[in-house]
Amino acid sequence: MIKIAFFGTPELTTTLLDSLKNNDLTSALVVTNPDEPKGRGLVLTPPPAKLWAIENDIPFLQPEKLDDDFFTVLKKMDFDIFIVAAYGKIFPEKFIDMPKHGTLNVHYSLLPKYRGATPVESAILSGDAKTGVSIQQMRFKLDTGPIVASEDFPIPSDITAPALRDALNKIAAAMLPNVIRKYVSGEITPVPQDENFATHSKKIKKEDGLIDPHGNPVLNYRKFRAYISWPRTYFFEKGVRIIISAAQLEDGVFKIEKVIPEGKKEMPFRA
Repeated sequence: MIKIAFFGTPELTTTLLDSLKNNDLTSALVVTNPDEPKGRGLVLTPPPAKLWAIENDIPFLQPEKLDDDFFTVLKKMDFDIFIVAAYGKIFPEKFIDMPKHGTLNVHYSLLPKYRGATPVESAILSGDAKTGVSIQQMRFKLDTGPIVASEDFPIPSDITAPALRDALNKIAAAMLPNVIRKYVSGEITPVPQDENFATHSKKIKKEDGLIDPHGNPVLNYRKFRAYISWPRTYFFEKGVRIIISAAQLEDGVFKIEKVIPEGKKEMPFRA
């Protein structure tokens, strides 16, 4: 039996946890971020990975930071491998190297392309024809570890970032159990990344969503699809911020269908 500690936080990680469980690789421990206040009432809300652990009767920990005290706690548990996916904290090198077989990280691009936090959005913004999932040996320098496995995915011309992330996550979930077994048994030889082809995905800012509705229609549509969750695409009309909530690219024209003027409800753009 492979003893796994899984590090992850958002909803997408529960798909990976389900896949491991369904393939007799249930994590012995789930490590996730602390509960956070959310919504207008700032209600303290547990992360999805914690809820999954509770529902499946799996031990979980929510450290504020990966410090020496937490290192001591994990060290005593003697894990075979750590799996990290969208955890949300920087991993110190001594944590990466702690398990018998080190740490694997799930990344949603074809490394070394789009290292960093926004690989899905970056692939859409660049108009790429394909992207994919990489499972890498984790290294302290972000997303630079040798590739253990990867799988391509063609990018549909109208797909949004959340839908693309979901598609890639399903691929990752299908890959992960077999990859873990083969990696631990020594059947996989990791391949170093070629630094000559490395690119980085930038951190998204609220201002990135600002567009000129009459600007380049292809670039506007890419932004709309990439930023549909946050920060949304928007423009200003008579000093009022107008969020674009529905749009299409038809015959080379960026057609805005629905908008949300600041302080108002969604309405047809014609209104």
